[in-house]
Amino acid sequence: MPKVKTHKGAKKRFKVTSSGKVLFAKKGRRHILTSKSAKRKRHLRKTGVAEGVLAANIKEILPYA
Repeated sequence: MPKVKTHKGAKKRFKVTSSGKVLFAKKGRRHILTSKSAKRKRHLRKTGVAEGVLAANIKEILPYA
């Protein structure tokens, strides 16, 4: 059976932990930060955890992660 190629875009955006959780950086923290509250920016710093079907789809395109 041939090797499965990793989706390079997903490789840059997601990380799979040893327990199998899929982590990602939240959107909305690149620019136009002056109009966002400190609380909102603080919460955007934290990593998000993908769940359910979304996490399964990400794991499928990251076969060796």
